[in-house]
Amino acid sequence: MLLELVLFLKNYKDKMEKLIITCAITGAEVTKEVNPAVPYTIEEMAQSAYEAYKAGASIIHLHARYDDGTPTQDKVRFKALADAILEKCPDVIVQVSTGGAVGMSRDERLDVLNISPEMATLDCGTLNFGGDDIFVNTENDIKYFAEKMNNLGVRYEMECFEKGHIDTTLRFIKKGIIQNHLHYSFVLGVRGGMTGEERDFLFLKESIPSSATFSVAGIGKYEFSLAELSIKHGGHVRVGLEDNIYLEKGILTKSNAELVEKVVKIAKKYGREIATPCETRKILEMEKNNGKTM
Repeated sequence: MLLELVLFLKNYKDKMEKLIITCAITGAEVTKEVNPAVPYTIEEMAQSAYEAYKAGASIIHLHARYDDGTPTQDKVRFKALADAILEKCPDVIVQVSTGGAVGMSRDERLDVLNISPEMATLDCGTLNFGGDDIFVNTENDIKYFAEKMNNLGVRYEMECFEKGHIDTTLRFIKKGIIQNHLHYSFVLGVRGGMTGEERDFLFLKESIPSSATFSVAGIGKYEFSLAELSIKHGGHVRVGLEDNIYLEKGILTKSNAELVEKVVKIAKKYGREIATPCETRKILEMEKNNGKTM
């Protein structure tokens, strides 16, 4: 029995892909008032990205902010941030956000594509964001964004906050609007979207094509419980100060790197090795020079 268990665990480990860790180093909403570690400036962003990369992150999910914390989709600011990050860690994958901030126009959100990013997010549905805020992504928005990214050769990660968003992607895949390797991000625990319970994760995981890869971004208290679920089920993980400001309940994280390090520890428990940026590109079927941020 012991030998059979050892062989089972070995086969289980051998079948598992290496773990891709994405770090969302800052967002459009979270501020230094809630956690002083949230980076705003170019220097802060580059250093935070470098520390997360050294800890095990192969993808840096990037929002742009001005030095006072104001969010922006200005391509000049994004270019300066991406260049500073790539100077410190040249092989990391910079994944730019096309989500922007609530209230931004379609073309304002897409301005960042003018810096020729290697990877970008594709939000796949509209969502209530609490209070009077609505994060609008109409079907025409999604089609417009996907076609722009297809034409530019940008690999996209489909951000889905609930099951209806996945259903939209499935229809768009059939129509040829969403193309190439299918990589999903389940963003769970956002007010107005699905919660981050195990049932929610499994429902989304079982709803995507079997050939697709997926990552999970758990918001707030769901960050690490969902990270562990995704690791156990062969998926990938996103953590970072955009999503969660705590290392433990009531204990503010000192850095993005601390959040990445905690995921690495969980991965070791399940025998998941951490993917390098090069290995991440292979898993996601990306070509290094296709749309590389310059």
